[in-house]
Amino acid sequence: MKKAIVIPARFQSTRFPGKPLVDLLGKSMIQRVYEICSEVIGKENVYVATDDERIEKHCLDKKLNVVMTSSSCLTGTDRVYEASLKIDADIFINVQGDEPLIKKSDIQAIISQADKSPEAIINGMGKIKSEKIFFSTTVPKVVFGPSNKLLYMSRAGIPATKELKFEWGYRQVCIYSFPSKALKDFYEYGKKTPLEQVEDIEILRFIELGYEVEMVEVSSDSVAIDTEEDRDRVIEILKGIEND
Repeated sequence: MKKAIVIPARFQSTRFPGKPLVDLLGKSMIQRVYEICSEVIGKENVYVATDDERIEKHCLDKKLNVVMTSSSCLTGTDRVYEASLKIDADIFINVQGDEPLIKKSDIQAIISQADKSPEAIINGMGKIKSEKIFFSTTVPKVVFGPSNKLLYMSRAGIPATKELKFEWGYRQVCIYSFPSKALKDFYEYGKKTPLEQVEDIEILRFIELGYEVEMVEVSSDSVAIDTEEDRDRVIEILKGIEND
């Protein structure tokens, strides 16, 4: 089945406006993510999805495939659906545009699972290595059953002991695989579901709509850029990588 990677990118961000275009050692963040994805699946199968003309222009200048979507998308997944209407593919891989250190092997792991389960919704997860991450409200935590089916995802620290202490856990890694029908059902629901709304975690809409979500373990080393401090940290990591 034909696959495409879609990278949702919006200019507006409460904590870091314009971050898709932030410069990281001579390349924008969105360009770095695009290039990593291209090495996995070929640049002809990678698309940036945005509603912002500045991002569109940047992509065109850099010869990155770009699809314009509406400004009314509730989530990145809604944006992926709108983009999917303009892309010839059966399965859509959603890669976050704010993780310029994402590993090619992690994207490939999701694609490999999609090859095995083309009708499944698939999401990445990684082991939590610190109490700080476990209790961070910016990091969705994952609980899953023996067959790696998602049971629930929360910004709270789960699973926790009776004393609410951290023993072990997994966090969401924002690489997804969606078959086109599931994407359509997600979008056409037309609003956020109750748990999705309160947790602000879009994958919960699928759970609330009755879908199963297969979780795939990948690395947990990628660094998302949500603030200027995150940008500075990523730049230092890139300096180390590019100077090797």
